[in-house]
Amino acid sequence: MHHRHARRLLAPAIAAACVLSVSASTPVFWQVSTRAEFMKGEVENLAIDNDGRLSLGPASALVHDTASPFVWALVAAPDGSVYAGTGNDGKVFKVGSDGKTSTVFDAPEMEVHAVAPAKDGTIYAATSPNGRIYKVDGTGQAKPFYDPEDKYIWALAIGPDGHVYAATGERGTIYRIAPDGTGEVFYRTKATNVMSLAFDAAGNLLASTEAPGRVFRIDPKGKGFVLLDSPYREIRSLRVREDGSIYTAAVAGSEPAGAPAGETSIVTPQPTKPAPVPTVTTEVTSVTVIDVGASEVSKPARVTPRVAKGAVYRIGADGVWDVIWESQEDTPYDVAFEDKDAVLIATGAKGKVYRVTGDPPQVSLVARAAGQQVTRFLQTAHAGTWYATSNPGKIFRFSSARAEMGWFESEVRDATTVSSWGTISWRARVPEGGRVELRTRSGNSATPDETWSPWSEAYADPGGEQILSPKARYLQWKATLYGKGESPVLTSVTAAYLQRNLRPRVTGITVYPPGIVFQKPFSTGETEIAGFEEGWPDTRPSPAALAAGTTPSPSQGPALGRRTYQKGLQAFTWKAEDDNDDNLQYDVLYRRETDTAWKTARRGITDQLFVWDTTSVPNGTYILRIVASDAPSNPPGAALSGEADSVSFDVDNTPASIRVTGVRRQGDANVIAFEVRDDHSAVQRVDFSNDGTRWRPIYPVDGICDSRLERFELTVDGDPANVVIRAMDAMLNVSTARANGTAK
Repeated sequence: MHHRHARRLLAPAIAAACVLSVSASTPVFWQVSTRAEFMKGEVENLAIDNDGRLSLGPASALVHDTASPFVWALVAAPDGSVYAGTGNDGKVFKVGSDGKTSTVFDAPEMEVHAVAPAKDGTIYAATSPNGRIYKVDGTGQAKPFYDPEDKYIWALAIGPDGHVYAATGERGTIYRIAPDGTGEVFYRTKATNVMSLAFDAAGNLLASTEAPGRVFRIDPKGKGFVLLDSPYREIRSLRVREDGSIYTAAVAGSEPAGAPAGETSIVTPQPTKPAPVPTVTTEVTSVTVIDVGASEVSKPARVTPRVAKGAVYRIGADGVWDVIWESQEDTPYDVAFEDKDAVLIATGAKGKVYRVTGDPPQVSLVARAAGQQVTRFLQTAHAGTWYATSNPGKIFRFSSARAEMGWFESEVRDATTVSSWGTISWRARVPEGGRVELRTRSGNSATPDETWSPWSEAYADPGGEQILSPKARYLQWKATLYGKGESPVLTSVTAAYLQRNLRPRVTGITVYPPGIVFQKPFSTGETEIAGFEEGWPDTRPSPAALAAGTTPSPSQGPALGRRTYQKGLQAFTWKAEDDNDDNLQYDVLYRRETDTAWKTARRGITDQLFVWDTTSVPNGTYILRIVASDAPSNPPGAALSGEADSVSFDVDNTPASIRVTGVRRQGDANVIAFEVRDDHSAVQRVDFSNDGTRWRPIYPVDGICDSRLERFELTVDGDPANVVIRAMDAMLNVSTARANGTAK
């Protein structure tokens, strides 16, 4: 019993070690055990805490389906009723204290962005576009209350003096309206839009703005003070806690930098053009999928070094602010308070609700709503916490009890090739009366669809069971938790698979110029040549270096040291790829261009560099073949190989011949006629010297050295026998001769 328990404890450690070195013959262990990994999946009625534990979350009850796409406002009246403002049908719904729902106002405008209930039972409803404020009495009779020049009215608040304050756009003006409907400008923010309003305990008006994203405190006399000047485009909501602290939801705007593809956000007006009616749009940008940790910050920061998709700020009663939550994936819409220091955050575009607690802040996912955005929170004394969603527009209420069932679907795992599935195991704490079930499915399309296999039967043994889903490239698992009272807690899931072995590929071969080689980067003692293991060639000259310098290695190639020159050597490097990340070894073959049979130059090398002593073969044109094998990572009989051929290259270790064909007098000078012939490569350069120290070039009769046979005429003063001719071919072979035709 103890041994079996120990094996289970060691399994995740072994899996973690194995995944560091993956090859075709080694199973891959896909483990999900951290908060960041669990957050990549989809949840229903489950919570993910800061330590990456999955448990049953709070149950949500549907209060009302508005049949509208958006619910913008959710407020409570003094009598316990709840009012909701919607779009794009511009209605106000009332949920009575008895639970019955009715439509109390149907505006001529498309959007009701704000609702403010008065103490006498009437409500004020703000509409857009063509911003108007309506007053609706207890019988449902509505009449215009105030009609400013502004096109949008985003928020309403009723002050301690009974006046109605209206936040507008596109000029960022706040109006104060008396109970009789007469209004005046209370404050100009110099922003594009004023998005939300609230009052603090001292009776000061708090306002948040868009373009720029700021929070203002405005005293009863209309004197404003900026509490927060954020790097974000918009401060979307304001909530004031009993201790005087202010919480704000800030967003980067409708097109935040780095937004993931497919993100859905509720668009707010832009400062450079007329503000549109708020709608939901899809922003498509580039995507990079990287397996990284959670995007939310884990502790407060005094400054925000980069603008994320959204953040929640806490502004203390003393004016000092910090960031308690930040995300690159989710856009915050509203905040609400729970007991002690807990804060709920409503987000889109996946309808997630987060809880932030502690100092430093600890973030957990508590719910996933049945809508793309959770737009508003409402906390009531008698009915707990409510929330509204958009796309679709619905109203829910959190239950004080846990859900009795919830599920989690993992992200889709890409095995990169059709793979054989191993076992699936998991760790969980299951109380009496609870259970955890896991199922799998597989397919060959990146997104699960009708072509995927159905979900398997539930696996029963958390210690590990063979995965029943058919072989495929993609795998997904689903965990379902059941429990009454105390919840099961799932902490990790591990699935093993073995990739099908794929053939390695040689993707490029570089043929360096003859004689160009590289020193080993960290050689000791006498200089060593990288990739050359046969010793120095017999014809080794004094190392006459060419342009020396350090050469960077090609991609996936060897590290090359200082460049130097050694006659008779030919260097090759290559690049190879293996989709299984197998270790590779290489065979080097060669053949003469006119031959058909390949000969072996070297077998079983592991470096992607080979230096060949070409003095061991006759002159000619050759082709090199690199054969890459994944045998080091696969059992006998299962290894695969791939190959590629180089471009043709010349081997020529014989210098050109110099033959004097005649000497004739021309006045006081002598004209030496001679020819230079090379059997394999072109004549590259010819020089002459009268004293063996100063060399001057000679050009052929046709004006250019470009063939294997070149003819020259050299006019000299004095005895032609004192003239030395030097010729060099394209392979840098050098020969000399005296002008009288005798070799020197």
